Amino acid sequence: MKLQAAIDRVTLEQAKDLACQLDPIVDIIEMGTSLIKDYGFYALNKEALGLQHAELLLDAKTIDEGQYEFEKGFETGADILTVMGAASQGTLETTYKVAERYGRQMFIDLMEVNDQKLAAIDQFENAIYGLHHAKDDTGAFDAADSVASFHQKYPQIKRINVAGGIDLNQARKLKAQGIAETVIVGSKIIKAADPAVSYTHLTLPTICSV
Repeated sequence: MKLQAAIDRVTLEQAKDLACQLDPIVDIIEMGTSLIKDYGFYALNKEALGLQHAELLLDAKTIDEGQYEFEKGFETGADILTVMGAASQGTLETTYKVAERYGRQMFIDLMEVNDQKLAAIDQFENAIYGLHHAKDDTGAFDAADSVASFHQKYPQIKRINVAGGIDLNQARKLKAQGIAETVIVGSKIIKAADPAVSYTHLTLPTICSV
């Protein structure tokens, strides 16, 4: 299982510092939507962030203008870009084609996507499907249970990513479960006194392979 560090709602300099600390430790570094809105794709490229190990995910949350946004994102060096599962079929097909053309990856954010919509967008073989507990949703979220339920409903989807208030205990459960390809850990670690040390606890062999 891969580990993805989500960085968001910080200054550009703080984002660069966190990326530098976490680059040797995690598999994927995510620059969140708020950072993209504040600073843009070009300020968040791999060179500017100094990434040498981790893949770079830019959480664009594309909902329209798929070709333009994905081409711009990949041109700046992103390895993975996100598109909303609630986007039109045309947008999803376009972003997938762009990702395939660049040899990069499309991440479909499934926030607020119902079963009917999901059944219509389950055909993107190389895409990552992200189970996402919304920041504004105050209800309880059990990541492992959500992943198990999703896998049972949609066994044809092989690449599953999960996010939403995940801590060390939930990460252990997900690793033992063996379904999710990637787990995203964000504010519970980023806000720690020493984020790099906190992520190191998650990258022990009992949690994930880096």
